[in-house]
Order: sequence, then C-alpha cells, then structure tokens
Amino acid sequence: MASFIQLLVIFSLLHLSLATRQLSEPTKDEQETEMYKFHYHNGPLLTGKISINLIWYGKFKPTQRAIISDFITSLSSSTSKSAAAINQPSVATWWEATEKYFSLLKSKKASPLFLSLGNQILDESYSLGKSLKDKHIKQLAAKGDKKNAINIVLTAADVAVEGFCSSRCGTHGSSLSSKNTPSKGKIYKFAYIWVGNSETQCAGQCAWPFHQPIYGPQAPALVAPNNDVGSDGMVMNLASLLAGTVTNPFGNGYYQGPADAPLEAASACTGVYGSGAYPGYAGNLLVDPTTGASYNAHGANGRKFLLPALFDPSTSSCSTLV
Repeated sequence: MASFIQLLVIFSLLHLSLATRQLSEPTKDEQETEMYKFHYHNGPLLTGKISINLIWYGKFKPTQRAIISDFITSLSSSTSKSAAAINQPSVATWWEATEKYFSLLKSKKASPLFLSLGNQILDESYSLGKSLKDKHIKQLAAKGDKKNAINIVLTAADVAVEGFCSSRCGTHGSSLSSKNTPSKGKIYKFAYIWVGNSETQCAGQCAWPFHQPIYGPQAPALVAPNNDVGSDGMVMNLASLLAGTVTNPFGNGYYQGPADAPLEAASACTGVYGSGAYPGYAGNLLVDPTTGASYNAHGANGRKFLLPALFDPSTSSCSTLV
C-alpha cells in the first residue's frame, strides 16, 4: 500500500512538472499558430512618391497596354478624383486599404505613399528569347528607373517563364542597381514585379474566374470586364503583387507564414473577390447590365476591373469592396 502511495505521489509530481513546463513553453502547435499570424518583420515599406514603370516584353496590342496602364493610373485618387466621386467602389478605394499597414507602424516620420504611372519600355523583338528564367526577369526589370520606383515586367502570351503556370502567375522581388547606371554611381535597392499573360498557356489557373479552373468545381466562366481574358487576368495578379510589394518590398515587411513562402496582403486572401466567396466561387460581384461582365471596381477612362480582397491587419480578415 505504501509503495502504491509513493508511486501515486511520484506520478502526481511528474504530471505537475509537465503541466508547469507546458505553461512556460509554447507547444509545437502554438509555435506554428504564431508563425501563421500576420506579423510585421521590422523591415521598410515603400513610402513617398513612387513611379511605376512598365516594361512590355513581347507583342501586346495597344488595347492591352491601355487596360493595364489605366489600372495603374486608377490607383491614385487624385488622378481619378471625379470618377471616384461618381463611380464607387473604385480602384482608388481598394488601394486605400493598404494604408492600414502603414498606420500600424510606430514610426510616423515616413511620407505617405503616392503611386504614379512612370515610363513605359517596349521590347517587341524578344531580345532575350521566348523562354525566360528569373535572371532574365531581373535583367528586364533593371531597364526601368531604379530610384523611387517599382519596375513591372509584363510578358506576352507567347513567352514562357520559369515556373509560370506550374507554380505561379507572377512574382515580386527586389534587386540592386548597377554602378554603371546614370545615378552618379549610387546603388539603389529597387522593387520589381513580373506578371505573365496566361490566356493561351494557363488561363484556368491564372485568369480564373474569367476562365474555367483547371481543377475543382467547373462553374461557368465569368465575362471579363475589358473583354480580354489575358489582360483582365494580368490586372488581377498585378493588383495582388502590387499590394504585396508595397507592404513587403524586401522580404521583411508584413506577411504571415515562412519567409520563403509568405502570404501577403492579397495572397492571404487568394480566390476571394467579393463577399460570400468560397473555393470555386469568386463571391458576390457587380455585373455590367450591358456586357454581362463581372467586376468590383471602377477605374480611369470608364474602365471596370476585378480586384482581389485584401487582408485587413486590424481585423485579421479578408476585406472586399463588394
């Protein structure tokens, strides 16, 4: 009997010791949960006046270039003030949601972010060929201005890019300018984005919901607001990557999950475009009564666009325009 009581006491002490250790040390599940919360990782965000330079690689129709240029122009409320006052929700309103990330920073010294359309560079001769790797994307991005800029590389429908369709529809990153640039020998760290036209390669993956998905429920495709599945798909992906670029330009800004595969401001809400969205359903969207096109934002020159939901860091939820 005494032996039984001794064992009981030892077991109780062991149990108490384990309970105390669990209270003081987070479990593996708790550590993983913490990692997948949206965090600021103490790096710089893009602030001040930023020019968005477009590098068109391959052959694009003038109408395709106009769709994307109008989207960039629509981001600023000052350049589309009259349209924004009449037609809501607007692209500018969608973009204002990124300001919440900046407002959470303790430092108030940074200038407000202001984006504007910069230079446009055409490379219709496929100077690097029609099969590109990441190093080629960086090389093309370096053609734009480096200081206070985001250089966006847009590849045509007949250009294959490493990882395109198989694992990504675009990407963003950063690079250093060369000492040989006309910037008085200064080296700048600049942000860049690449987005490909998926219309003929993988529209079901990179232009959904304007094309039936490759996998999952095969609901009817929605009508693209600018009547161009490839370009409208590029706008959706560009919008997502642009939000990620300004809030996590150098890999140490806002994101959740592991640093080598982060979920950012828009990619944390993949597939969500309107309220009530679920896998295979983009959500409740606006529909143009004349064309039947689905959209959720008005833009410059009478344009309509479909833009992704953005993760709201103040509510820890995906926020949609409609």
